[in-house]
Amino acid sequence: QVQVVESGGGLVQAGGSLRLSCAASGSGFIINDMGWYRQAPGKQRELVATITRAGSSDYADSVKGRFTISRDNAKNTVYLQMNSLKPEDTAVYYCNADIESALGYLPYWGQGTQVTVSS
Repeated sequence: QVQVVESGGGLVQAGGSLRLSCAASGSGFIINDMGWYRQAPGKQRELVATITRAGSSDYADSVKGRFTISRDNAKNTVYLQMNSLKPEDTAVYYCNADIESALGYLPYWGQGTQVTVSS
């Protein structure tokens, strides 16, 4: 069974930084695109950043210039470096991995990690 697990969330003051990590584990799979999403109370889940296997990245306008997505293919891990955090960044952050395996070509989601930014 393939598992995707996030870590690194926490409580930080406005202007601070956090680094989120997401690792996929298991066997017999290949990870293609990966991404970070977030969901605040009362809001839809929104795309934060994506990265291809080759390293091409894209960002939501709300985080551009502040967040950086990266990945280590050897470790099956994707990271989200979050700088200059704002209270409006408060949300549960979810990692998504597009995984090819014997089960097919499917998206896998992590359990989410809470990020809270105080003003």
